[in-house]
Amino acid sequence: MATAADTSTSDALLATILKSLSDDKAEDVVQIDLRGKTEIGDYMVVCSGRSTRQVSAISEKLAQTIKDTYGRTARVEGKDAGDWVLIDTGDVIVHVFRPEVREFYQLEKMWQPVSGPGAAAG
Repeated sequence: MATAADTSTSDALLATILKSLSDDKAEDVVQIDLRGKTEIGDYMVVCSGRSTRQVSAISEKLAQTIKDTYGRTARVEGKDAGDWVLIDTGDVIVHVFRPEVREFYQLEKMWQPVSGPGAAAG
């Protein structure tokens, strides 16, 4: 169970990440609250960059911002390809996609609540 201190740290980290993404012109930023749903982290952030170069630049700058601000080294995967970069900060997992790749995987839909006529009966 997360303590109040843990939650405030992940909230501060999330705010830093969202600011960095905004500063670097990331598009279609979606934040997903994972608390109580999974142990992988407190939040997931999904966003897009317009090109492989921008996706790589956004993720590189974000990893450096996390290191400079929190003294944490974020794990970064996929930066060389620039299609889909995963930045794992521990409390917040960030996915930076090229728009076509994001549309193909539709990652954020996995974490959204299921409701409406097409919902599976549980």
